[in-house]
Amino acid sequence: MKTLVFDMDGTIVDFYGVNGWLEDLQTEQTRPYDIAEPLWDMDELNTVLEELQKIGWHIVVTSWLAKQSTEQYKTLVRRAKLEWLARNGFPYDEIHLVQYGTTKANCTRKLGGNQILVDDNKTVREGWHLGETIDPTTENLIEILKTLLDK
Repeated sequence: MKTLVFDMDGTIVDFYGVNGWLEDLQTEQTRPYDIAEPLWDMDELNTVLEELQKIGWHIVVTSWLAKQSTEQYKTLVRRAKLEWLARNGFPYDEIHLVQYGTTKANCTRKLGGNQILVDDNKTVREGWHLGETIDPTTENLIEILKTLLDK
């Protein structure tokens, strides 16, 4: 199986561009998730992802929850992240909204095959051992995904 695994915060969501995001997390507010803008042209990104799905790519979202949060806040953040994805029409086949620090490969290892991780976190990318990685902070994500359509 060919799989694309997407992080959310800082990768497709301009979470860190929301003024006061850290204070909101510390006080268990979902505001940053509610108002963060996309980092990419979502019409173009979603079109490419839907085309990839048509040729057999499996799209997965694997995103961490806020560090040191209560169970109630984890529930609220999960809901806010799901709402962001729906509001922005992001197509996915599977989703994992997991505890901060979880090894992301553990969420998709069962899928096997070549898996490409798209994540802004260098440490997470360096720990990925299921295939290639894309750094969306230095690479043009949409252009790279378009090359997958030609393979």
